Amino acid sequence: MNTTTFVIDNQDGNVQNVPVTEATAAPSALGPTADTGPRLGAVVQTDGTTFTLWAPAAERVELALIAADGSQRNLDLAHAGEFWTGFVPGVGHGQRYGYRVHGPFDPSHGLRFDPSKLLLDPYARAIDGSLDFSSPLIYDSSDGDSAGHVPVGVVVGDSEPPPPISRPVHWGETVIYELHTKGFTKLHPDVPEHQRGTYAGLTHPSVINYLTELGVTSVELLPIHHFLTEPSIAARGLPNYWGYNTLGYFAPHAPYSSSGSDGQQVAEFKAMVAAFHAAGIEVILDVVYNHTAEGGFDGPTLSFRGIDNRAYYRLSHGGTMYDVTGTGNSVDTSHPQVRRLLMDSLRYWVEEMGVDGFRFDLAVTLVRNERHEVDIPDHPFLAEVAADPVLGRVKLIAEPWDVGPFGYQVGNFGPPWSEWNGKFRDSVRDVWRNTSDGVKDLAYRLSGSSDLYGDDGRYPYASINFLTAHDGFTLRDLVSYDHKHNEANHEDNRDGTDDNRSWNCGVEGETDDRRVIALRKRQMANLMSTLILSTGVPMITAGDECGRTQHGNNNAYCQDSELSWFDWSLPGAWSDHLALTKKLIALRAAHPVLRQWHYFSGEPVVAGGRKDLSWIAPHGGEMTDADWYDGNLRTIGMFLAGDALRATDAQGNALTDSSFLMALNATPETRQVRVPDPSWAPAYEVVLDTSNSMVTEVEAGATVPLSPRCLVLLRAL
Repeated sequence: MNTTTFVIDNQDGNVQNVPVTEATAAPSALGPTADTGPRLGAVVQTDGTTFTLWAPAAERVELALIAADGSQRNLDLAHAGEFWTGFVPGVGHGQRYGYRVHGPFDPSHGLRFDPSKLLLDPYARAIDGSLDFSSPLIYDSSDGDSAGHVPVGVVVGDSEPPPPISRPVHWGETVIYELHTKGFTKLHPDVPEHQRGTYAGLTHPSVINYLTELGVTSVELLPIHHFLTEPSIAARGLPNYWGYNTLGYFAPHAPYSSSGSDGQQVAEFKAMVAAFHAAGIEVILDVVYNHTAEGGFDGPTLSFRGIDNRAYYRLSHGGTMYDVTGTGNSVDTSHPQVRRLLMDSLRYWVEEMGVDGFRFDLAVTLVRNERHEVDIPDHPFLAEVAADPVLGRVKLIAEPWDVGPFGYQVGNFGPPWSEWNGKFRDSVRDVWRNTSDGVKDLAYRLSGSSDLYGDDGRYPYASINFLTAHDGFTLRDLVSYDHKHNEANHEDNRDGTDDNRSWNCGVEGETDDRRVIALRKRQMANLMSTLILSTGVPMITAGDECGRTQHGNNNAYCQDSELSWFDWSLPGAWSDHLALTKKLIALRAAHPVLRQWHYFSGEPVVAGGRKDLSWIAPHGGEMTDADWYDGNLRTIGMFLAGDALRATDAQGNALTDSSFLMALNATPETRQVRVPDPSWAPAYEVVLDTSNSMVTEVEAGATVPLSPRCLVLLRAL
């Protein structure tokens, strides 16, 4: 393959294009292969930088080198096959750049080439600058050039990745904590003011200590790929706060950097990962590969649209966007080069940035074929991920739905994927608000959702159990509001879901009624206990452990304010709920019977032993068919036998543990329940009681009152 070296005449500054053999780039997992072509992006070498762009339908490509004063030097790249490339001596780390791609402009046929648009390199490792929403130049070229109105790439050289985590976290031990990079530290009193809301802010000892004392093993960061606010949101005077509007799949979001945007954001992100790893905490990224910040047909041309609109995006007849994401566009992973972009990005974040896993937003969009149909399990993206040795060592989590036809695919992704289990959320919410159809579905959710994940070779940790997330009510709001209150979003409260499955405990919103407050706190305790004690991987939303509220806003995507930020006065004010959460996580960590790695069989693990799992009815015996089909039953016990587990220790020996009986009563009345007879255990110690009403020890066979709306955990003696 040929490239071009740009030789600058020191006398007159003119550019001469001299074809030469391609400069040698350092070997990398992102380097050239026979199947995918050369390494893309800006590759820094000893005496300059090689720039390579994939643009197969372009007629001409210019590299625009941008000086600090905004002036440009445009250089023609050499064309070889589907790639355009050139080596520029003397250019290195910190150089701002973009591309101008020439070709036909015929939107009705999906062609959107326009050299007046300064385009971001899809492989840019750092991004500088903002989007000028007021400029018509980001949409059309009638009045001039978009330079100065759009973000640009920054050349960043290779550097050492952060050290790996001190001890790898097995899926079976994982407790995920979903947090927002800015919002988590924006109000933290111990973090230096200039570092609040940044990657550096998350490395502060007070922040790290809070997470380690809580007991979580993994932080899941809301999107940190460089993103933009949508013009329609900016027109309402609001920002995109959550970050689900990606522009750069290799670049850490620059505004989260306390040290600058000339590449410093890369170093600061790596330092953050290193700090988490030193504390034994994994870093999982929430990634948005399903759509980009260019929006719909009338959106701005910033990168992909001007490079090859027909390849990067799903199109309908007439060149319009085929949208299954609800954002205006959908990335087309049926194209091999688009899949290469995603795979290169994922490997980059693992190998160079040190992250430990990914949660894929609207993952179903990524497994639609060229006809836009869901293609599980045969989509090549799934095959490439499963076969990749780099991705084989990290956690992969799918949000198994999008908004297109047949978009709800919970349980269908197969290994090696784990999935957000929306059915767990819905079932547990319904039980505790006393609206479920009995307890049969709840039993599946408590025991790892084998009905969803047990038929394709996966394990219980395929189920990411959650009750709240960034999208929806917080835990406190879930028990305080029947209806959403999103007026602050300036959409007349039309945005956000109406299917909240919440219960306000009798009063809408904040109240001084002590009985209502006590009931809400008990319901929060019930929900948190169910989440952490269920088989699978629990995910806690930041602040749910200490009563964070968004005052009924269930769609705070555009609220970069105290409404969304973590209030650091809450851990003290809600110390009882925080202490409960810590206790639950510690119990889970200490007892392997509470975090099973294998599905229950309902049979003894060892000869003569108890069934590994038994379901106990209120009458003290095992559940009957009549019990299972009783739509009014909302009281159930779950006996977990600890005499022999299917998991083994490091030496291959079968693990043993205490046996536990968990009982819950989701009704508003006290239920008289019978403890199983002495053949199960002679007596039980009360480990947890969300009603704080039960005695400390319970004899086998005894009939005891189970308080209204409570969960009790008993350890067999």
